Amino acid sequence: MTEEPCHDIAHLGHVELLTDRPEASLDFFVRILGLTESGREGDSVYLRAFDDYEFHTLKLTAAKTAGVAHIGYRAASEAALMRRVRVIEAMGCGIGWSEGDRGHGRAYRFRDPDDHVFEIYFETEKYVAPPEERPALKNQAQRNHGRGCAVRRLDHLNLLAQDVGAIHDFLPRALGSRVTEMIRLDNGGLGGCWFTVNNKTYDIAYTRDHTSARGRFHHVTYAVDQREQVLQAADVFLENGVAIETGPHKHAIQQTFFLYVYEPAGNRVEVANPGARLILDPDWQPVVWTEAERKKGQAWGLKTIESFHTHGTPPVPGA
Repeated sequence: MTEEPCHDIAHLGHVELLTDRPEASLDFFVRILGLTESGREGDSVYLRAFDDYEFHTLKLTAAKTAGVAHIGYRAASEAALMRRVRVIEAMGCGIGWSEGDRGHGRAYRFRDPDDHVFEIYFETEKYVAPPEERPALKNQAQRNHGRGCAVRRLDHLNLLAQDVGAIHDFLPRALGSRVTEMIRLDNGGLGGCWFTVNNKTYDIAYTRDHTSARGRFHHVTYAVDQREQVLQAADVFLENGVAIETGPHKHAIQQTFFLYVYEPAGNRVEVANPGARLILDPDWQPVVWTEAERKKGQAWGLKTIESFHTHGTPPVPGA
């Protein structure tokens, strides 16, 4: 019997990234990736893609190292937020309430089994474009200025974890997420797991951390409309001296057309075209990939580059 889907969480809202090169990182995200600055507070700059409806989807914070500080999800309502809080507190992983942040109201924070910090909120500041950013079409949040890669919206992120199996059990309980695809290793463990809280194919993925560290970050992804724009992004990165890690190519899992680079602090960033795939089936059964199938590489035979399994932030010496 398939458990009825939970719709308490509306979508992935934002991610806070840490950088030890704040000026260079900000230049990358604005001038090269194409985000727009929507505000500043303390050591943080708040950024957004042109069709993100909230005040920000990326909070970039100056720190002593790179990595992820927290991940934010927006609840479907105030009542839904409170339902999730009761569940998370019963699970024993809650941190507690914060009064909110620039761009959203109070939020409840908790930790996943690998020590990543999450928050759930409902009250949010919807972006109102100033005159110079107003779009021609009133159903779009901001004009498409065509700067850099001109990414449209936040799509998903990937975190590293010591025990992906523990995450597989945790996120459906905490957020009501559904597992859409996973990698089953020969030893019975999980090498990766992809989750969604709505009908997107995924909003967050976890893959196995090959180091002994915890709470590390793999990548954040911003979406573009077409594959051709991913190819154009490769040229933008080339012209700006940004090292391309791998791609453009197509993933076998989830079929995303991808391109991976590193921003100046070392955080991995993906520009991707997720395609038209949606999970509309209410009793979708997770697609399971074997270790042997994954060793064949990506969709068209490109072998997964070794750094994809070893590089994460904050960096671990010798990884």
